[in-house]
Amino acid sequence: MKLTIIGAGPAYTDRAGAVGSSYLLQSGDTALLLDLGQGAFANLAGRLEPSALSAIAISHLHPDHFIDLVPLRHYLRYEFDPPRRLPVLAPAALFDRLDALNGQPGFSADCFDPSPLSDGFAREVGDLRLEVRRVTHTDDSYAFRVSRPRASGVGEAGPGLVYSGDCGRAADLGPLVRPDDVLLSEISFGLGPVPPGAQHLDASDVGTLAAERGVGRILLTHLLGGRDRQAIEAAVQRLSGGIPATLVDPLDQFEL
Repeated sequence: MKLTIIGAGPAYTDRAGAVGSSYLLQSGDTALLLDLGQGAFANLAGRLEPSALSAIAISHLHPDHFIDLVPLRHYLRYEFDPPRRLPVLAPAALFDRLDALNGQPGFSADCFDPSPLSDGFAREVGDLRLEVRRVTHTDDSYAFRVSRPRASGVGEAGPGLVYSGDCGRAADLGPLVRPDDVLLSEISFGLGPVPPGAQHLDASDVGTLAAERGVGRILLTHLLGGRDRQAIEAAVQRLSGGIPATLVDPLDQFEL
């Protein structure tokens, strides 16, 4: 299973070239995209012909995680005759929000096939399996675990990847995380503390969770600007008891 960082940016940043959250997982002919935030469509299209996606999963309805569904819809609608379609697994209100944004009822339904998410939702997507848990952030926010089942249907072919989405309570991720998994976690407020009511994570939250759950590797994302990246990586690694921790950048690739 290969992970490509399409975008790793938060809602705002001072880092040139940063784009919104988006993460591409590939196994064989399967391509599963987690989130598609601001500016991410161009990076996606530079790595994969977008209509070749098997599905898209959207963690929650903040624009830095879904707004580039708009250019994706335009691409699917106007580059192909007839238009192509993609499955979108997302909070139930997504399509109403996109339609209202564009002032066009049916805008989303032209090219997207919806599957509303819920706590405990699970879906086979080609060679991959997606598991979903509700997390503390908005009133309808989710974290994802993606794994590759064995061909026999018993067990998994290696560790999975757990993506936090935006999360204000690290314990919410616990039910998804299994020993040796890769934890792809937001760390919006770096060394912390997280401002009251912000509903995000910092180094202490991520490092402690990783240690408790015995993950194999920590990938950090969604960091707000003006923060010391090396100090954050070092702090998470120390707090986790030595688990390797890396802040990711757009177009980084990892073999899981």
